[in-house]
Amino acid sequence: MVLFAVWYNWLEPLWIVAAGAAGVLVLHWLAGLAMQAVFPRTAAITRATAKECRSQPMFYAVLGFGFVFVLFSVFLPYNTLGDDIKMMKDTGLMMILILSIILAVSSAAVSVADEVEGRTALTVLSKPIGRRQFVLGKMLGVLSPVVLFYVIVGAYFLALTSFKLTFEAREMSLPDPQAAQCRQEILQTLPALLLAFFETIVMTALSVAISTRLGMIPNLMICATVYLVGHMLPLIVQSSIGKQPIVAFVAQLLSTVLPVLEHFNIQAAIASSRDSLMTLAQWVDYLAWAGLYCLLYSTLMLLAALLFFEDRDLA
Repeated sequence: MVLFAVWYNWLEPLWIVAAGAAGVLVLHWLAGLAMQAVFPRTAAITRATAKECRSQPMFYAVLGFGFVFVLFSVFLPYNTLGDDIKMMKDTGLMMILILSIILAVSSAAVSVADEVEGRTALTVLSKPIGRRQFVLGKMLGVLSPVVLFYVIVGAYFLALTSFKLTFEAREMSLPDPQAAQCRQEILQTLPALLLAFFETIVMTALSVAISTRLGMIPNLMICATVYLVGHMLPLIVQSSIGKQPIVAFVAQLLSTVLPVLEHFNIQAAIASSRDSLMTLAQWVDYLAWAGLYCLLYSTLMLLAALLFFEDRDLA
């Protein structure tokens, strides 16, 4: 009876995970139907690209590694004297973000750069499909497996986050957590997953823009550099205050041209598990502004991709 109660406490909150995953998949399907009705040619490119990306070995490799790493992080002893749940969430969120970016960059390189270099894009564009439709369809098609990755691995991660709370209580001989505590851990982690997804969208848009001109290796190197610099930009700008004008100018230029990815990085705050950290209204406000920034910068990168691809010689 006690064992049943323990299992129930961490399994009962999983309806939130199941409902959220099902809702995202339904919205994804409805978006595809809407695009098919309004922009059928772009939708055709999107479907073909998504199918191609999902059939690549990289998709299954990233998915499998994500499953193994998240499972391993549950039983890994972090030796933090009671803060293992925080470390598990922080490392899990970081790994999900990195894997999703790798998936997006590799998918963009395969579906855009390889088709341009192999002149497959010329065959596609010989049909009644314009370059703008081609680039937009590729962008959305690359995002499709990324969404699927987040739904599968994200739901798996949230479920194990709930289990980790029970596992740690048993390891430390503490009272078994109630279902409300497991549910709270899941709800505290959801915003971080959404912010990680926003960051992945920005990096995907950047990768698609680069793929119109360069191959996978340069693409991966540039995206890795942008990722590192993008997270250090607030520190760079802060340290340039009071320095020479040229230093301050370069810092401001970098923060204007490159994405400030630190806007999406609050995993440490999420992992701290403090009830008074942020209210629901504050979370909604922060996520709304982060989503708007993601939308604006992704649109800018999409326009850059159209500009780069418009005069690209495909012959």
